[in-house]
Amino acid sequence: MNIPTIAEMKLNGEQPEVLFWVGCAGSYDLRAQKITKAFATILNKLEIKFAILGKEEMCTGDPARRAGNEFLFQMMAYNNIQLLNNYEIKKIVTACPHCFNILKNEYPELGGNYEVIHHTTFLQQLIDDGKIKLTDSNSFKGKRITYHDSCYLGRSNNIYEAPRKVLEILDADLVEMKRCRSNGLCCGAGGAQMFKEDEPGDKRINTERTEEAIATGASIIASACPFCNTMLTDGVKNAEKEADVRVMDVAEIIAASME
Repeated sequence: MNIPTIAEMKLNGEQPEVLFWVGCAGSYDLRAQKITKAFATILNKLEIKFAILGKEEMCTGDPARRAGNEFLFQMMAYNNIQLLNNYEIKKIVTACPHCFNILKNEYPELGGNYEVIHHTTFLQQLIDDGKIKLTDSNSFKGKRITYHDSCYLGRSNNIYEAPRKVLEILDADLVEMKRCRSNGLCCGAGGAQMFKEDEPGDKRINTERTEEAIATGASIIASACPFCNTMLTDGVKNAEKEADVRVMDVAEIIAASME
């Protein structure tokens, strides 16, 4: 995909409207790369002037801080802040709630003050402005979709409506799980749990959460976080429901439905 880096834009004397922070999952995880491409496709179609950091982008340090390595987190955060400030970045959009939460809420105390937007909120703004138009033969029309609330998006930042409003334009059958919104169940990957072994218990959290999603009768589980996507996809495989249920990011659903 032809996406400019911020360094290339600066060489041409340009400044992007928004910096797309891709994140580790969106860069390296094969499944999450599809989410990155879907969101970038939307931005390109709407001719939004955006850039990425490319090889200059480091991890935000979120997993390090959550796992208790404060020294490593601060080292990474200071490097990122110095880079972003040098490029005079004002507005950042990201498809990862972990990156969103730490850039928005934890970077300011270290000198990193930016307007940080999660991609579902950004998509909702574009819909409200009438910029996103769907095809008449929207393939999600009438499909049953259930949305899983990411902890870092929901409970940590109180963003519940934006992803649902984005899905509402599909004219699909939106159904809620018993545990949703502020009462939603974690997928099992938050707080650096993604990178450690399971603790003793009767059932994996992602198995329980996926069972709740499948019980709604939905053929699509919509998520807005690459970690949640991984955990729910594993849950669907574990339940042997891959033929009936798909896990898709909100951006992928919109990208597939746009004119």
